[in-house]
Amino acid sequence: MDYIVDNVRRIQDAISQAAAKSGRPPEDVTLVGVTKTIDIPRIQALLDLGVVNLGENKPQELCGKYAVLGDCAHWHLIGHLQTNKVKSVIDKASMIHSVDSLRLAEEIDKRSKSVQKIMDVLIEVNIAGEFSKQGVEPEKTLDFIDSLLYLTNIHVCGLMCIAPYVDNPEKNRNYFVKMKQLFIDANGTILHNKEMKHLSMGMSNDFQIAVEEGATMVRIGTGIFGERFYV
Repeated sequence: MDYIVDNVRRIQDAISQAAAKSGRPPEDVTLVGVTKTIDIPRIQALLDLGVVNLGENKPQELCGKYAVLGDCAHWHLIGHLQTNKVKSVIDKASMIHSVDSLRLAEEIDKRSKSVQKIMDVLIEVNIAGEFSKQGVEPEKTLDFIDSLLYLTNIHVCGLMCIAPYVDNPEKNRNYFVKMKQLFIDANGTILHNKEMKHLSMGMSNDFQIAVEEGATMVRIGTGIFGERFYV
């Protein structure tokens, strides 16, 4: 597992350098290790390094790993979440990153009430307007947050985006700049009564640019574990 140690150290160093460029300490940035398709021994190696925030795309995979590791990790549901899958993760996830509809938010609120929990959620923004991706349109994001005010068992604590996959990460800088401005605008309005603290953006290929532009969470899988091979 030495390669995991080396990769995590390299990523943490890169986060520190990028955070310094934006005038922030590295502690302001949370590394979420994306563990989809990764086996338990490698996840345990990541936990042993102190990376305890883990991101899963699929509810069933999160549930399976939670059954083994439980609360040793803070589980983040970072992929698209169908309303009929909310019940399975509501008592396991620490944060849901991909809220993009009122129907989904209402279901999370309902299921959170049933387990006496207030769920931290991020609003997913389709910042590049890609047809292949989920998310709220940027210009509708503030109104969308406003529409969730009556829900008492979810806490909208930030924004999330998945930038386009590009060969040159600099091509995504403009999207990250726009996300940061949207984040500032959301915090500067009276649309909600709780501070939004998290800006989840940046993945293995572009996380340094994202941190330079204000990301407080980066979601990294390939950079830690290497390329995944699917059969």
